This record gives sequence, C-alpha cells and structure tokens, in this order.
Amino acid sequence: MIRNGVEDEEKWLAAGIAGLQQNAFYMHRALDSNNLKDALKYSAQMLSELRTSKLSPHKYYELYMRAFDELRKLEIFFKEESKRGCSIVDLYELVQHAGNILPRLYLLCTVGSVYIKSKEAPAKDILKDLVEMCRSIQHPLRGLFLRSYLSQVSRDKLPDIGSEYEGDADTAMDAVEFVLQNFTEMNKLWVRMQHQGPAREKEKREKERSELRDLVGKNLHVLSQIEAIDLDLYKDMVLPRVLEQVVNCKDEIAQGYLMDCIIQVFPDEYHLQTLETLLDACPQFQPSVDIKTVLARLMERLSNYAALSAEVLPEFFQVEAFTKLNNAIGKVIEAQEDMPIAGVVTLYASLLTFTLHVHPDRLDYVDQILGACVQKLSGKGKLKDNKATKQIVALLSAPLGKYKDIDTVLKLSNYPHLMEYLDDATSKVMANVLVQNILKNKTCISTAEKVEALFELMKALIRDLDEDVNDELDVDDFKEEQNSVARLIQMLHNDDPEEMLKMICAVHKHILTGGPKRLPCTIPPLILNSLKFVRRLHSHDENAPEDEASAMPEKFFQILNQIIEALSIVPVPELALKLYLECAEAANDSDLEPVAYEFFTQAYMLYEEEISDSKAQVTAIHLIIGTLQRMHIFGVENRDTLTHKATGYSAKLLKKPDQCRAVYACSHLFWVDDQDNIKDGERVLLCLKRALRIANAAQQMSTATRGSSGSVLLFIEILNKYLYFFEKGVSQINVASIQSLIELITTEMQSENTTADPAADTYFASTLRYIQFQKDKGGAVGEKFEPIRHQVIIK
Repeated sequence: MIRNGVEDEEKWLAAGIAGLQQNAFYMHRALDSNNLKDALKYSAQMLSELRTSKLSPHKYYELYMRAFDELRKLEIFFKEESKRGCSIVDLYELVQHAGNILPRLYLLCTVGSVYIKSKEAPAKDILKDLVEMCRSIQHPLRGLFLRSYLSQVSRDKLPDIGSEYEGDADTAMDAVEFVLQNFTEMNKLWVRMQHQGPAREKEKREKERSELRDLVGKNLHVLSQIEAIDLDLYKDMVLPRVLEQVVNCKDEIAQGYLMDCIIQVFPDEYHLQTLETLLDACPQFQPSVDIKTVLARLMERLSNYAALSAEVLPEFFQVEAFTKLNNAIGKVIEAQEDMPIAGVVTLYASLLTFTLHVHPDRLDYVDQILGACVQKLSGKGKLKDNKATKQIVALLSAPLGKYKDIDTVLKLSNYPHLMEYLDDATSKVMANVLVQNILKNKTCISTAEKVEALFELMKALIRDLDEDVNDELDVDDFKEEQNSVARLIQMLHNDDPEEMLKMICAVHKHILTGGPKRLPCTIPPLILNSLKFVRRLHSHDENAPEDEASAMPEKFFQILNQIIEALSIVPVPELALKLYLECAEAANDSDLEPVAYEFFTQAYMLYEEEISDSKAQVTAIHLIIGTLQRMHIFGVENRDTLTHKATGYSAKLLKKPDQCRAVYACSHLFWVDDQDNIKDGERVLLCLKRALRIANAAQQMSTATRGSSGSVLLFIEILNKYLYFFEKGVSQINVASIQSLIELITTEMQSENTTADPAADTYFASTLRYIQFQKDKGGAVGEKFEPIRHQVIIK
C-alpha cells in the first residue's frame, strides 16, 4: 500500500515537472521575442502546476524550487521591461487578470518586487497590498510556500532604517508589521495542517510539518535583521506579538520550535531584559511541549553571554535573572504534571549551570537549586531512570567542576540529600567523581566534620553493597576504586593532634562498614597515614615535657590497635601482623617501650594462632626478625623475651632450609652496629652453629633423595654470615671456623653425590673473590683476612 503510494507520488511529481518545463519553454520563447502577453499566459500555466494537492511537502518543495528558478528569470525580464519604458504600474495591474488565484499571486509578488525596486510607489503600500492579498490562499501547503516566496523576494526591500526604500523611523514600523503579519498567517497555515486528514495519519502529518518548519522560522530571522527593532520596540511590540501567536496556536510542534527560534535569533541582551515576558509564556504551553529543552537553551545562551564579559553581570543582578528563572521552572513543572523526572532534573541542571556562571559566589543559590530538585524527587526512592540519574550526576558534578574545592561543596546542605536518590551503581560513579576531584586538586581534608560529610557522600565506595555480596564486582574496577580511596585517606591532615585523632576515628567508623573485601584496602593507608603523623608529632615534641610528649602518641596507638583488630573479621592475619610490626616500629621511634612491646605481643599471638601456612610463616618470621633488629627502645628483659620467641619460631618452621635461613637471620638480633648494648658474640655464634646443624640435617635428607646441592647453598649462605660478623669484629667468629666451613663446602661440591648447581657454584666463587678482595686491600683488613685459605673449585 505504502509502496504504491510512493510510486504514485513519483508519477505525479514527474507529471508536474513535465508540465512546468513545457510551459517554461513557451514562456522563454515569448520572453525572447518580447511577447509580454504570451509570457504572462505561459507563466500562469506553468505556476498552475503548484495547485496540486497530491504531493507530500518534500515532493512539493522539489516542484516549487523549479518554479522558483523560472520566476527569477521572469523577474529579470520585468526589470528590463521597466527600464525600456514599460509601465510597472500597468504591469502590476495586468498580472492581476490571471485566471487562477495561485498563479496570479505568484506573478503579483514577482512584479511587486520589481515595483518596489522601481520606487514608483511607497514600499510599505505594496508590501501591505501583497501580504493582504495572499490571504486568498487558505490551502495550508500552497499558502505556506506562497508566503515563503513573498518573504524571499521582499526581504532585501523592506523600508528599514538606512534602507534605500524610504527608510526612516516611521516607515520602518511598516516593515516590522509586514513581517509580523506574514509570520502570523504562515504559522496559522502551518498549524492547520495538523488538523487535516484522518487521525491514523497523525504521525505522518507531524513528520511533514517538521519538514516545513524552517519556512515559518525564516520570518523570525528576517525580523531579527531589521535595524529598526531596538530593545524598546522588541519589548513593547515584537516579542508580545510573536509570543501571542506562539501561545494561542496551542500546537505542540509550533510552540517548541518557535520558542527555540526566538531564543536563537534575537540578541542575548534582549532576552535578559525581557526575561519575565519570555518566561511567563512557558507555563501556558501544551503539556507535551519539550519546554525543558527550550529553557535549557535559553539559560545556556544567557550563561554564555555572562561568560563573555564581567561588565554585563550587573544587568543580570538588576533584572533578578536567577529568581525569575527559578520561579519559571517551578511553574513549568507544576503546569506539566506528567513531566518525566529526567526533564525536571535537566531543568535544574541548566539553572545550576547558569547560576555557576552568573552567581558563582552565591552558594545559597546553588543549594537552593539542589533543594528544589530534592523536593521534586521526594518519595520516589532510588531512581531507575538512566536519563534521570545521568542528569543528577551532571547536576552534582557541576559545583565540583566550578569550585574545584570539596570544602565548598561540603557546605551545600542539600548535596548529600540529592545523592540519596542515586542507585548503587550511579552512587559509585558520583563518589568516584568526588574522590578524583580531591586527588586532582590535591585538596587537604583537615577537620573531622569534613571527614564525616565526605565519607558519607563516598559510602558507595567504602561500604559493601548488595552487588558486592553477590560477587558481581569487576576486579579491575574494584581495585581502581579502592586505590583511589586509599590515596584519598592519605590526603587527611591537620597539625592539631586532637583534631587529627578525631579525623582518624571518623574514618575508622566509616571504613568498618566496608566488609571483608574492602577492609584490607582501606585499613593499611589509614594506619600508615596515622603513623606518619605520629612520627612527625614526636619530632616536634622532642623538647616538650615527657608526659606531654608521650600522652598524645599513646592515644593514637590505642586507636590504631583497635583499627588493626578489625582485620580479624576478614581474616587476613599476614596483613594484620605486618601492620602491628609497623606500629611497633613507630612506637620505637616515639620512645614508647610498653606500646612497642604490646604491638609485638599482638604480632606474636597472630603468628601462633592464625598463621598456619608454611610459606606465610616464613614471610612472617623474617618480617618479625627484621623489625625486631631495628628496635632500640627495649630493655634487656623485654628484648630477650621477644628474641627468644623469634628464634623459637624460626627453629620450628616446617622445612629445614626455611629453618636454617630463619635461624641464621636471628643472629642479627644479637649484634647491632649502632647499639653497644646489643653485641653478644656468643649468641651470634650459637645461632650460626645451630643453623649449620640444621643445614647438615637438610644435607642428609637431600642426599637420600636427589643430591645435596640445596644443602651446599645453605652452607654458602652461612659462610657469608660468618664473614659478615668476622668483618664486624665479633671475636667468637674466628679464622678457624671460617676455614673449616670453606673446606666443608669444597668437599661437598667435589662429592660425587652432589648434583651440579650453577647458582651455588657462582655464589661460592663470588664469596671467595670477596675474601681475596679483602686480602688485597692490605692494612688491618688485609691482615685480618690473610690467614683464610681457599682455592678455586674445578669440577
């Protein structure tokens, strides 16, 4: 059915073009022979093709353009005829005798254009005559194109100020009146099209009308080009007349399009000074009009106008632009009860953009907009409309982009209330926007109150949500989110210890809601940032009385102990142990022995009760040994207790090689260079001998299985420990013990039972080169190493 209709329309168009071209041919022949009578006859017949009612607007436009081209040629002929003495007045009368009204009016407009140019009659009279006579065509499609032709041929001949066609202040009013009248009639014809035809073709008619809208809109463009229209004339006459037509037509398509035209074609200054008039019209439009887009464009233009120069800002204040726009939006939303939530939020987002341009210092205006949006969303719960949520994100992001300062945003009381309407996924997006803004601008969060407000806004990033429990998290996204949160926690700082302690407690309260997936990501940065502050606090308080200097750090350590305990719900004992040791070392730097001892005790309890994996035990015991070695605060009794436990743990590791390495690492606990009270050569030697016995046991086990290369490597590592302490001056480590160990390694490496191990060979060769290097130094060092005998191993 549709296919046949399209084919029929193509045939009708082809027939119309053929008839038009045939008559145009005869018209040209008459023009060439200066036969005016035949030229008018054939031109009227040519224009009769435009009387068809069978074509759609798109096809009719094709036919019209061909006729338009021919009319331009006819107009040139009329101009030449008037130059040759033909009376243009007589010609104007002559064309009115054409048989059909439509061709007659096209010819009348064509001659009228020449008539005005000849200046034999006032332009205003001819224009008035033409615009009145065009009323004879009430067929919407034909009438629109006829009046469009009238507008086209007359636009450069309007009696405007400065124009050659009788331009002065009085006659310029006739030009304005002419364009307004033509616009009014065209709009009526355009709207009438909507009501012609069956209801089932409504969608088709709307599409056709949309194709014709530029014909109507061009009148407003012409109007905006008239020099005579100053602000007063625009305010008193032009805008009221145009808006009257827009409101009274009661047509959805016309109202939306024409309002957009008004906003686009007239100057920003005019819009600002007539804002109330313009806005008062909006609530009167049809409910289906997309008024949010119209107002958004108006506010966008005004925002850009304000951004051009600070000199125009007083105008905005004078006309109370914000108040008028805010009131208008409220009225529009109230008038259009069915407006979608996305539309409501879009309106407020546009108003916020305007406000941030014009009144950036008025936080009360910004908060008022957010509050109005919250009020409209009241009772709707979490929004599920993607468009609405995107607009809320845009609304909430705008102040961040403008102020680049989270402190300013946190002053907006309605900001968190608006975030409550976002679903979990979008809350995460918005929270991430907040965090990235802080990180990008390196904003320091300096009070507990700000921490509370900020972390409440960020709760989607730090609390377990339903989707997290269901294991639907994207691993990469989750890591990136938690890295951002960790970096944010590092931005917390205040020089006042009391306030800093409150901030840490506030963060602790919030991150405890994070659940087992988030706690391992959020607790470490909080601990490390706190320890950084405690160390800085200690360095500042070195000259303070002892009681005052230690009281505040102890409070910090009490809180940190509680924070680490939270990891027990995950559980991640290895991480908790590492954090306990970090705290112990910080307590050591703050000269707090009881606190440091308590953290070590907690670490040991974790090791004994929670860490059962052999690899985790090896890592943990080396962390314990390394941290304990760096401690200087402990007295003899406490240090002996902790050292004894560490060596005991080392000897109980599952695998012999791990035991050996942990035990010889413990030797460093009994000899620390910069601490004279920790230099016990006997116990160093005891650790090394114990490690050697364990290595021998490992050798016997490996020989029975796959060869003893692994044990040889252990012997070489122990040899290096002997050399280290020998060089440090531990008297119990002598040349004989080193020589004995070298010989043992040499024998083992030459044994047929030993599997070749390039790593062990290289390590031993490097060790022997080091001994030779020390000998070659000469002096006291050379003399010390000289008695050690060694040889290159060839296997």
